[in-house]
Amino acid sequence: MKIIDAHAHIFPTKIAFKASESIGDFYGIPMNSDASVESLLKLEGELGASNALVCSSALSPAQVESINNFIAGEVSKHPMLIGLAAMHKDYENFEEEILRAKSLGLRGFKFHNDMQRFDIDDPKMFPIYKAIAEAGMVVLFHMGDDRYDFSAPEKMVKVAQTFPNLTVIGAHFGGYRRWSDSIHNPKLDNVYYDTSSSLFMIDTATAERFIDHFGPERFFFGSDFPMWDPKKEYERFNKLNLSEEVREMILYKNFAKVFNLDI
Repeated sequence: MKIIDAHAHIFPTKIAFKASESIGDFYGIPMNSDASVESLLKLEGELGASNALVCSSALSPAQVESINNFIAGEVSKHPMLIGLAAMHKDYENFEEEILRAKSLGLRGFKFHNDMQRFDIDDPKMFPIYKAIAEAGMVVLFHMGDDRYDFSAPEKMVKVAQTFPNLTVIGAHFGGYRRWSDSIHNPKLDNVYYDTSSSLFMIDTATAERFIDHFGPERFFFGSDFPMWDPKKEYERFNKLNLSEEVREMILYKNFAKVFNLDI
């Protein structure tokens, strides 16, 4: 069965170990690996993944262009990688950078609102979302850390309803550590969810209830590398009581459809 990892983070080799440590410190979780491209490719190879969606987040406006250049460069070197660009709410020339990112082959934008410290539904972000939608690109939101309110599930819903032509992906079943909130999100045609950084904590019955509630066509498999080993996340996913048809949808068919992949 084909597998696409819809959620992974990469950093330049010289800072990959430090970046991984910083992510671990933020969550209080020991990291599985450094966050280098080399480590990702090794682990995805062990899993047998055909593709991986890779991203990073800009913690300041000054980081936006360098991150986008890095991600685009790795995507061009490694055809299995599909890249998302970075953006910051205070980046001034966002329209130009969105189009530049698209010209570099990047497919959308990743926002980690808790680390970037802005609300998903901050009105200042609305022109950025509008420009991303007009460019035909997607957004991936880190979702739901219960220590903060930046990425509360209802804020993602507000954005998705305001921009119905914007494809939105809510990471972590739509709400890391706020699953009891995200399960009550309305079903929206432009919203998808990934399974990353959730199956280690929620029980199989809860995960299955999410998939049944929103529909299996709304889910992607994701590992959240370097937090987790993709192969071990796949093993967690396989513990769910799902039909082979549903497994195929979540493991690769849904993602391939949304990202127009010929696999």
